[in-house]
Amino acid sequence: MKKILISAVFFLSILIAICPKVIAQPKVSYEVVCIGFYNLENLFDTINDTTLRGNDEFTPGAPKQWTNARYHEKLGNMAFAISKIGTDLTPDGPALLGVSEIENRGVLEDLVKEQAIKDKEYKIVHYDSPDYRGVDVGLIYQPKYFTVTNSASHMLWLEGDSNWRSRDQLVVTGLLLGEEISIIVNHWPSRSGGEKKSRPKRNAAGALSRHIVDSLLSINPNAKIMVMGDLNDDPVNPSVKEFLRTQGREKDLEEGDLFNPYFKLYKDGIGSLAYRDNWNLFDQIIISQGLLGEEKDRFKFYKAMVFNKNYLKQKDGAYAGYPWRTFAGGRYIAGYSDHFPVFIGLVREAK
Repeated sequence: MKKILISAVFFLSILIAICPKVIAQPKVSYEVVCIGFYNLENLFDTINDTTLRGNDEFTPGAPKQWTNARYHEKLGNMAFAISKIGTDLTPDGPALLGVSEIENRGVLEDLVKEQAIKDKEYKIVHYDSPDYRGVDVGLIYQPKYFTVTNSASHMLWLEGDSNWRSRDQLVVTGLLLGEEISIIVNHWPSRSGGEKKSRPKRNAAGALSRHIVDSLLSINPNAKIMVMGDLNDDPVNPSVKEFLRTQGREKDLEEGDLFNPYFKLYKDGIGSLAYRDNWNLFDQIIISQGLLGEEKDRFKFYKAMVFNKNYLKQKDGAYAGYPWRTFAGGRYIAGYSDHFPVFIGLVREAK
């Protein structure tokens, strides 16, 4: 036994002398950030803005009885959900979160003060939109992760109809832990009147997002860009596939194409909202090729998810398993939203 032990020690000493890196590799650590999007489903305050169409339904005296208590319960629900998004990747949750169906900046200011996310000290980027109902898009971000360097709001026009109005597209550029990144937050026109009849509106929205992407790529061909939002179309629809120019597989990408990681999730039957027992994946985060590749010291795409935890789902009845919304059939059911949030993870080696 003693002779065997001596031989083992002798062999190990030779191995260390020849290949020291095999024995003592330095430990590699990583930085992971979560970036998400959430349709907050009619996050309105209780004040009747008479300049907006449909705003009066979210007031205390309306049939929905949108009281201060219900408004603050909704805020608490939204904040709780946001606090949990992506925490399996990073305990800090979303470094940036695009949002839609918000009435104004004030509701976001109330939201970020909620106890569940107050410690994140979220800051806000918001512009008033010309949408007739008054619903806007916005972005909240944790300043310890992200610094805004520029922002703008781009109006969506429909050729031949100068009176038509929809949500603007919000573009925010900044530094994500030192790396420049641009986010385009969307809420594309709905399918009201039918998918086919309303399709040209979403195609126009896809074309506008593509124009913004091309403008950013003309400045920097390797720009890190994310197009996120409730697109009211699935990853396979023309607005997303053709007008925005996306591919669902990296190997199919051509110069300038965007990668849509939600294509595979859609094909796997995963959705972010349900209607008449059919699931759609309208909520997506689509990325430029600058977020792909092998560079380990730069942020790269890691994974995409739909955040569909059980506490966000209707528990019983005909709609069990659907997103647990605020109202159902005009009846207050004190849920979250009719959409599940979505998020992606970015990763790089720690410096």
